[in-house]
Amino acid sequence: MKKRNVDVVVMSDLHLGTYGCHAKEIVNYLKSIAPQILILNGDIIDGWQFSKRYFPAAHMQVIKEVMSLLGNGTRVIYITGNHDEMLRRYSDVELGNFQLCDKLVMELNGKMTWIFHGDVFDTSTKGSAKLLAKFGGHGYDLLILLNRSVNWFLKLMKREKMSFSKKIKNGVKKAVKWIGDFEQTAAELAIEKKYDYIICGHIHQPQKRVIETEKGKVTYLNSGDWVENLTSLEYNNNAWEIFQYHEKDFQSGKVVSMDKKLPELNVLTNEVGLFINSLAKP
Repeated sequence: MKKRNVDVVVMSDLHLGTYGCHAKEIVNYLKSIAPQILILNGDIIDGWQFSKRYFPAAHMQVIKEVMSLLGNGTRVIYITGNHDEMLRRYSDVELGNFQLCDKLVMELNGKMTWIFHGDVFDTSTKGSAKLLAKFGGHGYDLLILLNRSVNWFLKLMKREKMSFSKKIKNGVKKAVKWIGDFEQTAAELAIEKKYDYIICGHIHQPQKRVIETEKGKVTYLNSGDWVENLTSLEYNNNAWEIFQYHEKDFQSGKVVSMDKKLPELNVLTNEVGLFINSLAKP
């Protein structure tokens, strides 16, 4: 497969280690691009739901593809999220082309871009509410698993796929308002700080829009996720665009084969120290 050259790619909410993760599609995408900079904007490894009983080879191959990009000269920046918050104790670690941080400010073509996961705006991931959020995460994972089964039957019947979680989100006024409030809060803070762009993840809602207040305006972007939407952000030709993964683009010989020789995951500490340590190896 011929790789596309991309200046910057932002991916978030892969949720490796959960049933909802589309690992094969992530691998297809990573094998199709040659970014100068790859930004992993939080919730990459799902420490909240992690279990050694479920971390299949396909999920390991995602890590392998990231390592391959790193070895081929791509600068990889891992920004921590709430589901991989165990990595925050390692923040500001830099190993060669790899950087681990909690937030990032980049200048691209004279424009200042502020990038962070976004859970700082979500009170449901803080304090006593965090336990409920973790239980909710398990319920969400089961909903996605059920949705996959339903979509498998719909595909056999040549019917259009559907998303249970999207229908729930769009049908609940509180959820719609929460997303709107999240975007507005992030944008207002970015405007105060005089940034041109703000990029978040966390809410699994891909977005690109200009938000304006009496104090100024900013372009708000969200990279979406690889559980429901299968989206990322790509920066090329001095512009940000949302990339949407379509299965048809990776068919008829374009689909990559999954590596069958990957070792099974026997040990992965809660701090994911092995992953970080491996980055230091040549």
